[in-house]
Amino acid sequence: MPDRETELFQWPVRVYIEDTDAGGIVFYANYLRFMERARTEFIRDLGFPRIETVDESAMFVVHSLNIRYLSSACLDDELMVTANVVKVGKTYLDFEQQVWCGERLLTDAQVRVACLNRLNRRPSALPDSLSHRIRARLRESKIS
Repeated sequence: MPDRETELFQWPVRVYIEDTDAGGIVFYANYLRFMERARTEFIRDLGFPRIETVDESAMFVVHSLNIRYLSSACLDDELMVTANVVKVGKTYLDFEQQVWCGERLLTDAQVRVACLNRLNRRPSALPDSLSHRIRARLRESKIS
């Protein structure tokens, strides 16, 4: 189970039939969906109801990811998905994410989310409002 003292953000997910294959095992690509939900809820938890409300001129895309599949989740499992920012770059955020089922680590990943200008789709500086709130959250988590 993730250490609740050191994790920045966690989001619960239950495995539904739509997440599984015919054998009741979670299809591998669905772990990416679970991680996307956790990142989205992390942004919501920062005070932005939708990612578009961070800055109308900005859009966010997954630039790259590295993922390891360690164990499988099954139909009706209760999972905990983490979303921890480990680096705030000028134009990107680096997340470390994990998916847990109880004490069992199922999947871990490093995900880089890039900020693009919505009009020309070129790299753009992170909106100040977002980077300030993330940096403040990181400072708070180190104090606790």
